[in-house]
Amino acid sequence: MSKRLGFAALGAGMALTLAACGGEGAGGSGGAGGGGEAEDLTIGVSMPTQTSERWIADGDNVKEQLEGEGYTVDLQYANNDIPTQSQQVDQMITEGADILVIAAIDGTALSGQLENAASNNIPVIAYDRLIRDSENVDFYVTFDNFQVGVAQGNALLTGLGLQNEDGSPGTATGPFNIELFAGSLDDNNAFFFWDGAMSVLQPLIDDGTLVVKSGQTGIEQAAILRWEQETAQRRMEDLLTSSYNDGTRVDGVLSPYDGISRGVITALQNAGYGPALDAANPMAVVTGQDAEIGSVKLIADGVQSSTIFKDTRLLAEQAVAAASAFAEGGEPEANDTETYDNGVKVVPSYLLPVETVFADDIQSVLVDSGYWTAEEVASGQSD
Repeated sequence: MSKRLGFAALGAGMALTLAACGGEGAGGSGGAGGGGEAEDLTIGVSMPTQTSERWIADGDNVKEQLEGEGYTVDLQYANNDIPTQSQQVDQMITEGADILVIAAIDGTALSGQLENAASNNIPVIAYDRLIRDSENVDFYVTFDNFQVGVAQGNALLTGLGLQNEDGSPGTATGPFNIELFAGSLDDNNAFFFWDGAMSVLQPLIDDGTLVVKSGQTGIEQAAILRWEQETAQRRMEDLLTSSYNDGTRVDGVLSPYDGISRGVITALQNAGYGPALDAANPMAVVTGQDAEIGSVKLIADGVQSSTIFKDTRLLAEQAVAAASAFAEGGEPEANDTETYDNGVKVVPSYLLPVETVFADDIQSVLVDSGYWTAEEVASGQSD
């Protein structure tokens, strides 16, 4: 490495956001101490793709906040290609990165890169996607992913009228036909989302209130590789052709991500569901996640039912706090040291809360917080 990790305190402004305790960061023997400045340190940030506005926002937020603290930032996107991400991380290490922040495409595909990082005393922060099967993951910043799934399951029940937003019983009784979608199986989060949602839905599937007419109730059957919208659309089209060609309708769809939701909605619209709020041909209740602006507009228009809002600005803040703690030779504060076992170790983690957004929540949760503007919601496009 061309530089040693570690430097004196960043100053009073950063001290308010740091939560470092004494001792050396994992993988950092000899990395503590020193007298360098923030601008002498390079942080490599590896993001999975620019095809999702969510990941573009994550990359921009992390880069902006790290640069605001004086770091040099090497931000790269891998276009959802595993070899590209592996090569980019290798290049970051070769070029002297002091800390790595990685949102992995495939959580099992970076073991070699992480071994290389550890041998060079480079701490690794997994960003929102847990990196698996490696002891060389030093910290994990994410949202409470099981609770994301719980929130999605409850949002589906609320949309169907089986319960109210406060969790009290609704006026509907069912039975309702639903279909289940899951994320990409190479993303550890997909399993947490699924398990959380099914903890809510499975009892109602068991008692017949909810009917999965296709019979596809396993995550392997429901999974959408790389979370791709087009793949989700094709699967929904296949489900409609194979299981709903007898005049019955889909009442609800569990979708774990807004891009998948839009693919599902396109398939439903092409099959005659909707337009929005059409009493004769109602759109199925479709959940989502990430509050992407295209889906927020669909929610405002009554097409998509809900989304789970994960404020990536706050996630970026935690990544910066973790990086700064490692840079000072300490360890980031974890608020969960039990949940995220990557197959080799339990990775200390910082979990952030989430919010469910229905149409009535767009103003208070998304617009008033400055995440989206009213004009962006109206147009369905970010500025």
